[in-house]
Amino acid sequence: MIRNVIFLLSILVFCACQQSGENTTNEIEAKPEPKRVEYALAIHGGAGTIKKENMTAEKEAVIREVLNEALTVGETVLKNGGSSLDAIEATIMAMENSPYFNAGKGAVFTNEGKNELDASIMDGRNKNAGAVGGVTIVKNPILAARAVMEKSKHVLLTGEGANQFSKEQGLEIVDPEYFFTQNRWESLQRAKANDLGFNEYAKSIHDSKFGTVGAAALDKNGNLAAGTSTGGMTNKKYNRIGDSPIIGAGTYADNNTCAISSTGHGEYFIRYAVAHDISAMMEYKKIDFQTAADKVINGKLKSAGGDGGVIGVDKYGNVAMPFNTPGMYRGFVKPDERSVLIYKND
Repeated sequence: MIRNVIFLLSILVFCACQQSGENTTNEIEAKPEPKRVEYALAIHGGAGTIKKENMTAEKEAVIREVLNEALTVGETVLKNGGSSLDAIEATIMAMENSPYFNAGKGAVFTNEGKNELDASIMDGRNKNAGAVGGVTIVKNPILAARAVMEKSKHVLLTGEGANQFSKEQGLEIVDPEYFFTQNRWESLQRAKANDLGFNEYAKSIHDSKFGTVGAAALDKNGNLAAGTSTGGMTNKKYNRIGDSPIIGAGTYADNNTCAISSTGHGEYFIRYAVAHDISAMMEYKKIDFQTAADKVINGKLKSAGGDGGVIGVDKYGNVAMPFNTPGMYRGFVKPDERSVLIYKND
């Protein structure tokens, strides 16, 4: 009888020790959740062959000023408790209204001498998204993209249908002449004079700049959003649409991982689903944002011959801005931290 009692007590003590050991092990293995910053915003104004020796001091100063102004616009929204979506919209509108970027006012010309604009936006809370392609009369395509997301059952509208939808939503409509800028027109003439059709231009694009604009943001409520806007490629034909309005390629946002906007040779970004691939690597491989972004941009994409880069913010407010070209107009802002960069070695 006594032996049985002692045996049972021994078993109970052994089990208790084992359980205690398991708890200790689990506590050691569990990593504390990183602290999330109050808010964060990252932007880009295009990547490409951007070298200091080719840039005048005056132009560089203007570009930095415009990037800073865009950051200020978006940060003001975030500081005041606004949503990441509102910050993205305001930031991209500021860049669309500037003639220095290939989006909105500064859009490049197609082979036909037109401006065909693309844009997209995505909400990281619920993965809702909206996009437009080939619009020609909408002053701010990012507003049209958001309207598609919030006021239609669709994700992507293109061409005349997207123009008509934008009119019905009461967005500001402009005469196509609004988008005319002399330097973009001259770029088209040079492309034509050199007999650079779309395919040839695409092959030589590494000697040019992808002027797409984009933004990614984290708001005070922990919600992520991203957006992208572009005029596409100079001398493009056949209503070509690149990655900017393609969710998962040019834009992606997921509250569980990150928010991303891309800039580069769109055909490669579409084929490799660049924006989504970075998010997926974070989710499935459990690797950090910077590592995932570097692997895709400077690994997969570069190996395939794709030029460009991304900017983004993860769910903690960490910023990543990798690119595989000589330069990329880019910047970010967090509480008490701001940076605007252009060149590879900035």
